[in-house]
Amino acid sequence: MNTLREKVTQILENETELFSKRLQNLCDLLRNSLDRYTWVGFYFANAENKTLHLGPFSGTPTDHTCIPFGKGICGQVAVSDDYFLVPDVTAQDNYIACSLSVKSELVVPLFVNGMNIGQIDIDSEKIDAFNEQDVDFLTWVNAQIAQSWPVDYIPKEING
Repeated sequence: MNTLREKVTQILENETELFSKRLQNLCDLLRNSLDRYTWVGFYFANAENKTLHLGPFSGTPTDHTCIPFGKGICGQVAVSDDYFLVPDVTAQDNYIACSLSVKSELVVPLFVNGMNIGQIDIDSEKIDAFNEQDVDFLTWVNAQIAQSWPVDYIPKEING
């Protein structure tokens, strides 16, 4: 993971690229580097409307581009401000199926200046694909994103 951490840092420090492109590059890096990560994406919160909006992602496109707070795993993380690790999505009553091939999911909130502005969402086609090391790693990734977040950057996705 150290080499992967170095690559994450390099992507985020590349100020010649737009921040949204750096986030896209992160999604691609994670999906292509970790075979358990079959879909990687960001959802950004529109706090006023209490909705999450799909941002950069890597993997099969999804119809779930707007998710209400509280609905599905991502919506629950928007409300709880805590990560949600789901070993088997079929065991979750409030799961939104983005793809029939998804077996497990991990969603980690993204805090910028102490505010939950979104999350990184990871899907896997394997049951029980994620563990606490993944939680720690993605929490670190989100902390790196928060540190490099441009002061004036507002994701276009939160405008709904």
